[in-house]
Amino acid sequence: MIKIEKVTKKYQSGKVNVKALDNVSLDIKPGEFVVLSGPSGSGKTTLLNIIGCLTRITSGRLWLANQEVSHFPDHFLAAIRREKIGFIFQQFNLLTGYSTWENVSLPLLPMGIGEKERRYRAMKLLEELNLETRADFMANELSGGEQQRAAIARALINDPEIILADEPLSNIDRRHVKMVIDSLSELKKRGKTIIASSHELQTLMAELVDRTVYFDSGKIPDGRRNEQ
Repeated sequence: MIKIEKVTKKYQSGKVNVKALDNVSLDIKPGEFVVLSGPSGSGKTTLLNIIGCLTRITSGRLWLANQEVSHFPDHFLAAIRREKIGFIFQQFNLLTGYSTWENVSLPLLPMGIGEKERRYRAMKLLEELNLETRADFMANELSGGEQQRAAIARALINDPEIILADEPLSNIDRRHVKMVIDSLSELKKRGKTIIASSHELQTLMAELVDRTVYFDSGKIPDGRRNEQ
């Protein structure tokens, strides 16, 4: 389903070119649960953003669902993001001027789905994540853990084939970690492809994680892309 071939991503920092990713190649099968591991700044989040069509590559090629998307125009990439990918961002990215359920249902707006149906779908997910009582709260009125769970619900609202999670257990108190893990476990059982950057998931979901891929300075060291 996902093929990354010799991908390099450079950023300009003043007069210096910084390589966030350096000639990275990786294949991820449909339904696979892959954890990206490595120190801060090693390239994990950059790769998630590239797979999610949020960041363009400097060189290399990317395939999603057997279709090369490396050089697709923005409007095609937007459609892929909307229809195939769910994002769980480390910084939540909730809109403060909207209620919890409205934030969760935002990905459905471009699909032309009416308010009644959007709220119904959002409430189902909020109930699963024990957040239904906060449905009408503004996003900025939620605690950090509640915002993270709302962000997870938003990622799942369009029933995507691919789930991209950047540190999905960050800012969640221990009472709700199991709830998030159970949600990811159910997605795995439903055949979703899950790619997450997280040290904790590697330990807490060892029986469900298919592979751990280690990053170091924008590279995957030889022999460290297929560890169980």
